[in-house]
Amino acid sequence: MILKNVVSDARVHSAALWDVELQNGCVQSIRPSDASPETPPQLLLPPLCHPHVHLDKAYVLTCNNHTSLEHPDYSDLCPTSGSFDEALINTSRAKERYTPDDLYLRGSQLLATSYAQGVTSMRAFVELDHVTGTLPLTIAIRLKKDFAHLLELQICAFAQDPIFSTAHGDANRAVIGDALVEFAGSIGALGTTPYVETSREASLANMNWAVTTALKHHLHLDFHLDYNLEPPLSPPSQRPLTYSVIDILKDHSWAQVTGNAKTIVLGHCTQLSMLNDAERKELAQAIIASELPIHFVGLPTSDMFMMGRPNANSQSSHNRPRGTIHVPSLIKDLGLSACLGVNNVGNAFTPYGTGDPLQMVSWAVGIYQVGAVQDAELLYECVSSRARKAIGLDVGAESGLIREGQRLHGMLLLRNQPAVKLPGAHGQPGLTVPSRQRLTLKDIVWDPPEVSLRSILG
Repeated sequence: MILKNVVSDARVHSAALWDVELQNGCVQSIRPSDASPETPPQLLLPPLCHPHVHLDKAYVLTCNNHTSLEHPDYSDLCPTSGSFDEALINTSRAKERYTPDDLYLRGSQLLATSYAQGVTSMRAFVELDHVTGTLPLTIAIRLKKDFAHLLELQICAFAQDPIFSTAHGDANRAVIGDALVEFAGSIGALGTTPYVETSREASLANMNWAVTTALKHHLHLDFHLDYNLEPPLSPPSQRPLTYSVIDILKDHSWAQVTGNAKTIVLGHCTQLSMLNDAERKELAQAIIASELPIHFVGLPTSDMFMMGRPNANSQSSHNRPRGTIHVPSLIKDLGLSACLGVNNVGNAFTPYGTGDPLQMVSWAVGIYQVGAVQDAELLYECVSSRARKAIGLDVGAESGLIREGQRLHGMLLLRNQPAVKLPGAHGQPGLTVPSRQRLTLKDIVWDPPEVSLRSILG
């Protein structure tokens, strides 16, 4: 197999164009391209990764099913206020309607769409509670098997609802505990949502249970945490729960017990954006000093939909903060590990968007106000190598100069189209307009190529 007119290094402006011969997925030879000037260049980049995506809730509001016993109608569950509480309630109602065929179809649609977008690995959250039982998990295991030749699906057994408070907390916890035993070989991570508990004491119990349980079952750990924009209070008992996670992990000797082979991912953490610079720096130093493999995942499409909403008595209803952690600053200014995820697609928590990681990082340029070329390269890492590292996978291929012997199997190939053809005026020939060519990483981040121009090298 020969790839014609490949950009030799996507980080470099005006990089040389090569013809690359592949054998068994590895570079056999490289030579200057002999393609004609009309041949559009191609780029080879690391594949994309979803470090945080909800599998069972995907497309609940956009599946447009015709009502049947196998495929329920969810159209009555569309947001009216768009609030987090409404999303929780409507999602609980949706879960009552789940069927095996429905879960498999929507899940397979998410995986197929993700693969077409360039995703080859993901951490997929499946909710387990007294309503769903283990149904979402058993369907996720089927999907993991059926799509194994295309992408690596790491299943996270997830408690969206309380497990230490409310009438169903004990039952929810029992469902997950039993599932971790019954399906031990298929689950890669344990996730909980401490902030949905009804008290801080229950939130701390939630985190303690999650840490001890993850250690017991040798799992990665993933917390949805600090999902609010309340100004942090000074007493330790009122600080964001992120501080408590660090203490609990240290108390249980996470680093020593796991050899840091199991990562801890903290998702959302929007309240940390309310810390002042000195407080944030102090927190970062505490994380670094702990030597714990903690990774933050920013979820800007969901965070910006949910956070920063004015209350009913607000006199400044148009003053709405971004309400999402500044991932590029966490990495560059504080030395922390962080990445970006799409979280939800087509449900009450995030009803809009396609779940495309490249579209998300393009929006992130504006969300985070990071417009330098180096920022674009960092944002791409946040949905590729940094995302893989966060969920405990090997970093894989990174952007850089293509070299002989390099394994390119599974890389993302991005094509350019030569021109756009348009109809002409009445009785006139059509118009042909030369296309702009994407030649570097910044071009991909600032102006993501259509999905039809992307493919994974087999």
